[in-house]
Amino acid sequence: MEEELRRPFSLTAYGSQEVAVVILARNEERTIGEVVTGAASYAHEVIVMDGHSRDRTAAIASGLGAKVYTDPGRGKGAAIRQSLTLTGADVIVFMDADGSHDPADIPKLALPVIRGETDLCVGSRFAGGSDELSVGVGQLIRTIGNISMNIAINKRWRVALTDTLNGFRAVDRQAAGAIGLREDRHTIEQEMVMKMLRHGYRVINAPTHEYERKFGASHINIWKEWPKFVWCVVVNLVPSDLPKRKPPLPLDREAEEAQLETREL
Repeated sequence: MEEELRRPFSLTAYGSQEVAVVILARNEERTIGEVVTGAASYAHEVIVMDGHSRDRTAAIASGLGAKVYTDPGRGKGAAIRQSLTLTGADVIVFMDADGSHDPADIPKLALPVIRGETDLCVGSRFAGGSDELSVGVGQLIRTIGNISMNIAINKRWRVALTDTLNGFRAVDRQAAGAIGLREDRHTIEQEMVMKMLRHGYRVINAPTHEYERKFGASHINIWKEWPKFVWCVVVNLVPSDLPKRKPPLPLDREAEEAQLETREL
């Protein structure tokens, strides 16, 4: 696979399956353009879930050919759940709009899912490196918390995951729609991992590098959010495992019709 990824990339590598990249964005006008352009080289479709941006994020993304939707306004988790109904792609790759994820890593995440090697492939910053793993007290707490949650999840399901919180990930769309995701905020990322495992789906990591965001600050307030991350782990570790099921996930036609018509701000 490494040799394949070093060659100039072609969408034919995905065979008959289609890949959509969903970019979660809010007030990222300075980086959204390069992220959309980069993602378009590795996907059949690029979708931007705009978190009610007050700048030109939506307009720039739309102008570059991305499908832009206004998310429900309840947080990243709600946007991710909505995005599952907005595409018919077989595999969805989620990534952020701040420039911290390298679009060239998209095939590294998507191909294991396409090849049937896994149902969810999460980028691992601990294997691929991160420019933010030890920057500031808040980030240090986030890193320690991530490691602690990894240990708990690994023990519960006898797996060996190194990163469960990274939002850069690829998932089988129908599987993601079958596990009953509920979280509205960033906690959906660990909820997705645990519920995939609980329903009998396979989860692996692939090394990806995390870059420091180029502008502004993270939208996560670690001091307010961290108790929610802990509680999310607790309530998802306790329930018994369930049988795998993957029913068809229909497109939400009302959401499709609600596609944002961007305009110059």
